[in-house]
Amino acid sequence: MIKVTSYKSSSDFTYGLGATVAMEYLLKKRDAVSAVILHPGFRSEDTMKKIRDICGRDIPVSTEEKPFNILSKKDNCFVICVIEKKECRIRDGNHMVLVNPSNCGNLGTIVRSCLGFGVEDIAIVGKTSADPFDPKTIRASMGACASVRIEVFDVFRDYADRFPSNNLYPFMLDGSTKLQETSINKPFSLIMGNEATGLDPSFKDVGRPIRIEHSGNIDSLNITIAASIGLYEATKSC
Repeated sequence: MIKVTSYKSSSDFTYGLGATVAMEYLLKKRDAVSAVILHPGFRSEDTMKKIRDICGRDIPVSTEEKPFNILSKKDNCFVICVIEKKECRIRDGNHMVLVNPSNCGNLGTIVRSCLGFGVEDIAIVGKTSADPFDPKTIRASMGACASVRIEVFDVFRDYADRFPSNNLYPFMLDGSTKLQETSINKPFSLIMGNEATGLDPSFKDVGRPIRIEHSGNIDSLNITIAASIGLYEATKSC
């Protein structure tokens, strides 16, 4: 039996819930997977064979129900992979910068969009932000967390000082230019604020603030939608 406990941010391990997430980690980040657990009710023989073949002799695979009762309340979760948490540093290039994101589901969705548009380096600013290792983040990303680099910075200045050559584009409701009228130069940093409060007014003096124009029928766009629109505009000429 493989021992699992409820996830805590202080834990050395996290969990990928679901067959799709488990396969992404086994294929893209196998060295971080320490074990795989199958639910007794799992009936996909092909998927089970693929998992066992990839795991080989060095990644334990067990079949048991108790871990699912601890980690997942959903009836459609039949695979859990135990993942060793490994800190990493983002690289030079295009970045998504999330300042104080608070929701793991939103964070995971943005990670998936970043990977889809070829932005594989994500900076999170604020130690109290949503946890990129939380199983909810990993599941919302559909395993995309296995293919990107995510680094947490205490304050924005720490990030900006490390990447002085990046062109900074804070997304603000009162940004100085419309997104569709802005030429986004590479390497770029698309800077998004907290879901509820957006970016601090001080970001008006950072780089070139931009806004996504929309009708007056809403006050703002959901951060995941805004991030995807920004990613599309920034990478459409690639």
